[in-house]
Amino acid sequence: MTTDPSTEAAARQFEEHRGLLTGVAYRMLGRVADAEDVVQDAWLRWEGADRSAVREPRAYLVRVVTRLAVDRLRQIKARNESYVGPWLPEPYVTDLGAFAAEPADTARRAELADSVSFAVLVVLETLSPLERAVFVLREAFGFPHAEIAAMLGRGEPAVRRMAVRARRHVEEGRPRYRAGAGERRDLTERFLAAAAGGDLERLLEVLAPDVRLVADTGGRAKAPLRELFSADKVARFLQGVRKRAANTWTVRPVEVNGGPAYLLLDDGRPDTLVQADVADGLIRTVFLVRNPDKLRALTGPRA
Repeated sequence: MTTDPSTEAAARQFEEHRGLLTGVAYRMLGRVADAEDVVQDAWLRWEGADRSAVREPRAYLVRVVTRLAVDRLRQIKARNESYVGPWLPEPYVTDLGAFAAEPADTARRAELADSVSFAVLVVLETLSPLERAVFVLREAFGFPHAEIAAMLGRGEPAVRRMAVRARRHVEEGRPRYRAGAGERRDLTERFLAAAAGGDLERLLEVLAPDVRLVADTGGRAKAPLRELFSADKVARFLQGVRKRAANTWTVRPVEVNGGPAYLLLDDGRPDTLVQADVADGLIRTVFLVRNPDKLRALTGPRA
């Protein structure tokens, strides 16, 4: 059985842009499975398209993925109205080189890491689907306003207004600090060691006085259903967790959403992902993901 040469060529072209398409879809949706579904749907459309009429495959494929993601996001937003407790993106083991529109230098990789961080994706959840699309395409991947307008079927002036509005909203909501991966990893290690050892004094040394803890369980695991604020409340919650923790827990370092994190496994099964935002030598935000549906991918081939 032979393969149609045109199909082989279409597959090669699609694979060339898969990293970019996945990056767009994940930033739009914040969910690995939904992003992969959108990219697969885009492939089916690409395979069945009249490719001889497509002058710019990259722009065509991004347009298809963006429109599919906007439609999917509208469905997800309705579904999220019944989500139990705080929502965090599904952790994604990041290869930022594959997530880029073109090869990235160190500064560009830092920008890409920021655009896929938990903190930024949580803020993006508050945008309308079209505003989110404009922000992702413009800020994360640098597409011109005119090209974005063509992708979304909107006028360029309207896209420019959405871009300004979305950027202002994200800047107001995102953290106003950034620490290097090494500092984040070191502080998170110290944080976990103090929490595991039940050392309240050492724990308070690494937490900012106004630290907040955000835990995503989806109602499937134990954790606060509201954000915790203040070092004292966060530390005492963690001490309570330690008393209930299993002796079979192990810790695995991973890189998710552009930054260092630690996966806690209970008897080999993923139980909790911990990631921290850091500034001025202190932990400012602790993110906990305990929803088992969101941790499943971290033990698969991608991880």
